[in-house]
Amino acid sequence: MDSTLAAISLLLFSLFSMVYASTIGVQYISKLLQIQERERAPPSFQVAAARGVLHRLLPSHSSAFEFRIISKEKCGGEGACFIINNHPSSYKSGAPEILISGVTGVEVLAGLHWYLKYWCGSHISWQKTGGAQLFSIPPLGSLPPVQDGGILVQRPIPWNYYQNAVTSSYTFAWWDWERWEQEIDWMALQGINLPLAFTGQETIWRKVFQKFNITNSDLDDFFGGPAFLAWSRMGNLHGWGGPLPESWFDGQLTLQKKILARMYELGMTPVLPAFSGNVPAAFKDMFPSAKITRLGNWFSVKRNPKWCCTYLLDATDPLFIEIGRTFIEEQLKEYGRTSHIYNCDTFDENTPPVDDPGYISSLGAAIFSGMQSGDDNAMWLMQGWLFSYDPFWRPPQMKALLHSVPLGKLVVLDLYAEVKPIWISSEQFYGVPYIWCMLHNFAGNIEMYGILDAIASGPIEALTSENSTMVGIGMSMEGIEQNPIVYDLMSEMAFQHKKVDVKAWIELYIARRYGRSSPLIRDAWNILYHTIYNCTDEAYDKNRDVIVAFPDVNPSLISSPLEMYPHNGKPTSRRAVLREKTNAYEQPHLWYSTSEVIKALELFIASGNELSASNTYSYDLVDLTRQSLAKYANELFLKIIDAYKFKDVDKVTSLSQKFLDLVEDMETLLACHDGFLLGPWLESAKQLAQNEEEEKQFEWNARTQITMWFDNTEEEASLLRDYGNKYWSGLLRDYYGPRAAIYFKILIESVENGEDFKLDKWRREWIKLTNNWQSSRKLFPVKSSGNAVSISRSLYNKYLRSES
Repeated sequence: MDSTLAAISLLLFSLFSMVYASTIGVQYISKLLQIQERERAPPSFQVAAARGVLHRLLPSHSSAFEFRIISKEKCGGEGACFIINNHPSSYKSGAPEILISGVTGVEVLAGLHWYLKYWCGSHISWQKTGGAQLFSIPPLGSLPPVQDGGILVQRPIPWNYYQNAVTSSYTFAWWDWERWEQEIDWMALQGINLPLAFTGQETIWRKVFQKFNITNSDLDDFFGGPAFLAWSRMGNLHGWGGPLPESWFDGQLTLQKKILARMYELGMTPVLPAFSGNVPAAFKDMFPSAKITRLGNWFSVKRNPKWCCTYLLDATDPLFIEIGRTFIEEQLKEYGRTSHIYNCDTFDENTPPVDDPGYISSLGAAIFSGMQSGDDNAMWLMQGWLFSYDPFWRPPQMKALLHSVPLGKLVVLDLYAEVKPIWISSEQFYGVPYIWCMLHNFAGNIEMYGILDAIASGPIEALTSENSTMVGIGMSMEGIEQNPIVYDLMSEMAFQHKKVDVKAWIELYIARRYGRSSPLIRDAWNILYHTIYNCTDEAYDKNRDVIVAFPDVNPSLISSPLEMYPHNGKPTSRRAVLREKTNAYEQPHLWYSTSEVIKALELFIASGNELSASNTYSYDLVDLTRQSLAKYANELFLKIIDAYKFKDVDKVTSLSQKFLDLVEDMETLLACHDGFLLGPWLESAKQLAQNEEEEKQFEWNARTQITMWFDNTEEEASLLRDYGNKYWSGLLRDYYGPRAAIYFKILIESVENGEDFKLDKWRREWIKLTNNWQSSRKLFPVKSSGNAVSISRSLYNKYLRSES
């Protein structure tokens, strides 16, 4: 451990010698920072809340730590910090051993986490991804001291943002207070101080619209169902999965009040929603002269008016500001306070009707006026996703929107900065403050993926760039509870002042995550760092593996055979390629050598004797085996298509059965760890229900989001099918396997009968299967079973040994 501690010392020396790196952007938001500092919860409240987190995390060591709230002046600069000291009374028996001070409860807990990571060798992750590794922490009375002068760590930038507008549906949809409390604990330990707080807003909206003579029954087809609220809030759809039962409104508002109370107690700055212009259909009848536009179709198969084509109130209409003010006021009335930051994304996947910069400027000014009329100190937080994908937003239009609000009153989330940073191409958002964000995940898909080098350097490059307007760092993933290494490093960047040496950082990460290290596991992670976690192709990583996103396409349109991709003149891996000749599917994303990753898996399996007792190791082993088998399945599928084109019915039959056997084997693998189970998702949905009808509705919502997602006909699947796919035990055996079996059955019939592939028959049968599955009430396990090491080894020998 001495060499590890020496490495830590070198790592920390470069960090702690840095001073607070204020930017132009921070100066622009300084007034609001001062207001928030004055309005923060009293120090005693923050300390009590922080001690509650400590007790839930490490009850055996509660007495070993003392927490204190300090002023920013104690940090030696303008920014927030935490300070770790040996406790003055640590020499006394039973006295606290470590004193941790911070500007807020969040900084205190970030300091606790830092100490546990770098002095005790522990690791904290989401429960589904292995949970916390705390057995490396020495017993009470034996905690390692820090250096005599203490350790001071400053934030280089004020804000550490968390969430995406759709995380509330892809991950949080069914959470109760117990799960929310765990997440808020995790946020604080990671140093997150700027989270979205969107829960329960539908109850507020009902009160707002009642003031405009809109009844609750008018809103039944306005709000989406529990698993689709994110998109009804954004005006993408309405009514899908609904209507919401009365119990939902009451329960979610109560939950939101608990969430906000805890966030405020810890010194966080929760971001509340603001009015974006989305109004119910009844509003148009109630106010016929209002400037209301019916938006276009958003992924509905047949433009079904039951779900599509929502109504948007023009921001220049006087009613817009009135509704915006009322919504802010109702939140203040219900919650009792605010942090003054409001999220609004009027133009997220909703393009303005005209591109005149003057008009766009008037829209932006009106949107902000709606906030400011309800809160004099309001600040608008806007996702910058629209600037990444919509060609409408050319420089004149972008400038018009960004400059429509007083400087310092608008902050933009550079949502996908680790891949497509807008701050560079927009001259730092044309002078407007922004937050450097890592998007990383789409729809909560399960895929080992990341760009560690970009995470370790990108925020620092933005922070230290000339005339930087950066004011924060953030994580804006659509779904959580995957790729723990990515989120561990990204969270730490909120306290880093220099680029991180990723190779050295990973060596420490391995020891922390598993409680120990070894040459084999280090070699395995070195491979993963240079392959899976080194994606540089700038492609969107939406998981389109064949198993979880089966191609809905005629097999004749799929190119084969597999291609060999040379490296330095030598073929190093087979890459599964579905060449797109139609828009019916997306090809699976592959950016690394599969044979190299299989070598990493070999090393992981060989480490089983040493690490099998570690839950974090078990999660990583199952995930890596799953990843390797999933890419193997993509190749196997193409071999089936190859055999089909040669009319080799025996080979099509045997390979198809091999594919189905593989799906069944992966089902067994995923059942080995709680992080890969369907059961908890469905059961958590049902547990929020108050009666059987609500149970059916909530379970249908949960099942639909991860399969068909949106509407379909008997012969035309949803345009969003499989967008929310998951590698979960239960889903493979009960849905993905039977779906693949239908395709292969029709494929074999096609060869046997000398006919073209009956695409319509395939679609009718798998859509029927899907719709039946969505309405099923079948139960699935909520606890894992099976030995991860032995099953991974068996599947490696069965499928992958010859591939390495």
